[in-house]
Amino acid sequence: MCGLVAAGLLYAVLSFVVRIFGSDILHKVLPPIVTGPVIMVIGLVLAPVAIHMASGRTGDGSAWLVPETTAYIVAGVALAVTILVSLLGRGLFKLIPILSGIVAGYFTSLLLDLTGFTASTQAAFDPGALPNWTSPALISMQKVVESPWFAIPDFTFPVWNLEAILFIVPVAIAPAIEHFGDILAIGGISGKDYVEDPGIENTLLGDGVATSFAALLGGPPNTTYSEVSGAVALTKSFNPAIMTWAAIAAILLAFIGKLGGFLNSIPVPVMGGIMVLLFGAIAVIGINTLVKAGTDLMQPRNLAIVAIILVFGIGGMTFDLAIVKLGGIGLAGVVGVILNLVLPQGNDA
Repeated sequence: MCGLVAAGLLYAVLSFVVRIFGSDILHKVLPPIVTGPVIMVIGLVLAPVAIHMASGRTGDGSAWLVPETTAYIVAGVALAVTILVSLLGRGLFKLIPILSGIVAGYFTSLLLDLTGFTASTQAAFDPGALPNWTSPALISMQKVVESPWFAIPDFTFPVWNLEAILFIVPVAIAPAIEHFGDILAIGGISGKDYVEDPGIENTLLGDGVATSFAALLGGPPNTTYSEVSGAVALTKSFNPAIMTWAAIAAILLAFIGKLGGFLNSIPVPVMGGIMVLLFGAIAVIGINTLVKAGTDLMQPRNLAIVAIILVFGIGGMTFDLAIVKLGGIGLAGVVGVILNLVLPQGNDA
């Protein structure tokens, strides 16, 4: 947590650098040829999580929670309803396609009797085919019953640790790059340049202050949440005030213990079906970033940058630099920035 506080302060420092030198420096360092494929990597790296969950497994695929056939039915209903409501919905339903998909998936789970499996049903599964089988994901109200109506989080305060700071702060450079990519993605969706208004220096500062404040109380770090880009694209809810009220509502709802218990009862395939669409939408936003910029991907320089970003990011390349280990989206972003700065502009670029 000490390292996370320092990471938030790094964001604040970066925000003042942008404030002094202007946002043009970011456009130079992070042009569409870098941000486009990085945004694509965000969606594509998350794709296996969606597939695992839609298949009835945990997000990392380490254990089975729901039989695969049942999971596909539930995830398919949730996905289909979300798409249909977003396309055909009117009035209020037009604004809540994701919630509609979750409700449909939840009721489908009830109809398929995910509330329990008989011994004969469990015996029908081949244990050899499911080596990491744990138990079916049950829709149980037990957690709702056990949870109190009013619950206060357990606050934990950071302890000074220089090693933690040296380890985490360099890593924070990668999500800072991702932050810029996410802001561009949201701008591309809504048709507004958020880099200029409210300004990338302000969004970076807000991100950093939120992360440091959360770590001071024992919470996880905050970041621009890539997954929400897909939700915003689907609902067309572009007004930042909506996000403000949603955040306030989320804070208040966090104190209702029974609500948390109920949310935990939602079967994994329901959210898996929704995430198939949302994570795919993020990748499409990245493609659209390149298309809108008119980037010629057959130019050798552009081809090299995009290709390396995609393979490093999706392939899981990691670099262990003693005090910091970079991998995934962060490494893809850093490598993209470096390649864009060092590769010479060709005559046909």
